[in-house]
Amino acid sequence: FSLLFGLWLPCCLTQTTPSNSRLKVRLAGYPRKHNEGRVELFYKGEWGTICDDDFSLSNANVLCRQLGFVSATGWTHSAKYGKGQGKIWLDNVLCNGGEKSIELCKSRGWGNSDCTHDEDAGVVCKDERIPGFVDSNVIDATVDENRVEEVRLRPIVAMAKKRLPVTEGVVEVKHKDGWAQICDVGWTIKNTRVVCGMLGFPHERKRQKNHFHIHSVACTGTEVHLAACPMEFSKPNATSSCEGGMAAVVSCMPGPLFMQNSGLKKKLKTSSNVRLKGGARLGEGRVEVLKDSEWGTVCDDRWNLQSASVVCRELGFGSAKEALTGGRMGQGMGPIYMNEVKCVGLEKSIWNCPFKNTTSEDCQHMEDAAVRCNIPYMGLENTIRLTGGRTRYEGRVELLSSDSNGTQSWGLICGESWSTPEAMVACRQLGLGYANQGLQETWYWDSSNVTEMVMSGVKCTGNEMSLSQCQHHKTVNCQKAAAKFSAGVICSETASDLVLNASLVQETVYIEDRPLHMLYCAAEEDCLSKSAAKANWPYGHRRLLRFSSQIHNIGRADFKPKAGRHSWVWHACHGHYHSMNIFTHYDLLNANGTKVAEGHKASFCLEDTDCQESVSKRYECANFGDQGITVGCWDLYRHDIDCQWIDITDVKPGNYIMQVVINPNFEVAESDFTNNAMKCNCKYDGHRIWLHNCHVGDALSEEAEKRFEKYPGQLNNQIS
Repeated sequence: FSLLFGLWLPCCLTQTTPSNSRLKVRLAGYPRKHNEGRVELFYKGEWGTICDDDFSLSNANVLCRQLGFVSATGWTHSAKYGKGQGKIWLDNVLCNGGEKSIELCKSRGWGNSDCTHDEDAGVVCKDERIPGFVDSNVIDATVDENRVEEVRLRPIVAMAKKRLPVTEGVVEVKHKDGWAQICDVGWTIKNTRVVCGMLGFPHERKRQKNHFHIHSVACTGTEVHLAACPMEFSKPNATSSCEGGMAAVVSCMPGPLFMQNSGLKKKLKTSSNVRLKGGARLGEGRVEVLKDSEWGTVCDDRWNLQSASVVCRELGFGSAKEALTGGRMGQGMGPIYMNEVKCVGLEKSIWNCPFKNTTSEDCQHMEDAAVRCNIPYMGLENTIRLTGGRTRYEGRVELLSSDSNGTQSWGLICGESWSTPEAMVACRQLGLGYANQGLQETWYWDSSNVTEMVMSGVKCTGNEMSLSQCQHHKTVNCQKAAAKFSAGVICSETASDLVLNASLVQETVYIEDRPLHMLYCAAEEDCLSKSAAKANWPYGHRRLLRFSSQIHNIGRADFKPKAGRHSWVWHACHGHYHSMNIFTHYDLLNANGTKVAEGHKASFCLEDTDCQESVSKRYECANFGDQGITVGCWDLYRHDIDCQWIDITDVKPGNYIMQVVINPNFEVAESDFTNNAMKCNCKYDGHRIWLHNCHVGDALSEEAEKRFEKYPGQLNNQIS
């Protein structure tokens, strides 16, 4: 029982310190968020706690930094997160706050304590990661020499070694300096399910029935790691026999994304009412579920690895590596459908798990649940590298290519047409997070000896696993073939994510006939349709479709203009600096999708108009201040300010689609561009205007979106 308990508990815990730090720290307990909990230290092969005597915020700051957070916001006493087990390692700890590790602070010494576990200390860390701090992705499952960390499949057939992913083979576990096998006596399909899940596969295949290190594995099938299953280990002096048996062999069924035989893809469909949003890497993101044709989120109360694994498997990945809480993959904007999800781990869908419906009092989007799933090893990062950059997150992109003789060498990508979506794929393939920028010239970085262009005309949607899956020229065709014009990237662990408040547009829309003599400033900023130039200024008027825009940053990094302040443009007319040439497109489309009117709010002054609770404003346009939108804040462009309109003077009565697109040229990096467009059905009778069905581009199901797009053409007063 103690082995089982010791194995199970850490799976539900948190990050450990980086590998270069000797002392491991983790947060434990319940109920808690990912950035708070009982402090536990790993010392002399054993996890233990800290006593709350003399504990302070300075102590908490040191511990939070060891866990990868920027600082502490508080600490707790009297076992607020439950009582720990085992040793109480430290007591009367006194830090000044600047120490690199808690072990450098004054204390009574290791294991010297007069406390009980009723006095276990906890910390609350600020939910902001230290840049570049890498989360440990090894689930800390056991703490003795028989520690099962890594598991692999050794292919039986020689040909299978060359093809990735490896889906079947002998199960081997890392043991000392080598690999050991597992005895298959009593091996069950449930054990196979756990191994397949760890290796990134959603399903197991049934199979018929050296050096054996492990015997009698007894998984229930709901575990996310083999180490969490009860098992017997060989005694050091025993002969490693496996009476009546042989090495355990498993066969896994990959998800549709990883199928090598495309003919099988049609048989295995992934869920259409669950999706992941906002993640940088494959198999991670905020969990969203579909109900009544509208996507919504899941609240993180009681969110754990079992529930997360059900989501991962139904989307064609393996079991969950992490169950993330506290909006760690950005916040959603729609409804919150589920709370206190309690999956066993064997369910086919999260919708089959018990859960509570939420109310606004229960949950807010800052509690949106997310997952990181195990995915099959594809070796994609071995065919790409970055060179010349100042950090490992940036550089010139070089690809491994093979010539007709099979000789492998590194080559460059032509910088022409290279942009943010392509850079997103390169950063994902490298495992370096989101793309901060895609660069078409890299002359300011150190050159390597690689000069040959091996790829050009790259065009990605942004969702591909590797650059080889993107469209590109069959034969290289590059106008500027010099190395200094090759493609480069700057990657980042976090990114912003802008979303327009669709319902506010619908609520605030109206028509104004504005006299031309009040529109000189707007004309100068190119906010009117082309026919305005031929008008008899200053007589007459323009008909304007006006509305308010509220643009939220729901991502994990501030949205900041690409251009530095030295290149911002002063507009005397409106009395402020514009930091982006094109920030938003406002369009009116007819049934064929043709533009009939546009109001490009070209240059923008970006600032925090307001923020959600506990978030402070950082950006203000006044007095040449910094421009941007802070995470958790929004920029409001009221209906009554200049250029906040579409000029519909030349538009005939009829039915249209109104469309607003934020950051249309992908000029600034975002974690998700699919939610940058907002659409509304629009009815105009020549005097009044009505908007309805306003929604963000990815808020509805595919079927609902198709019905929406057919709407204008089905009416009899359609314009020609």
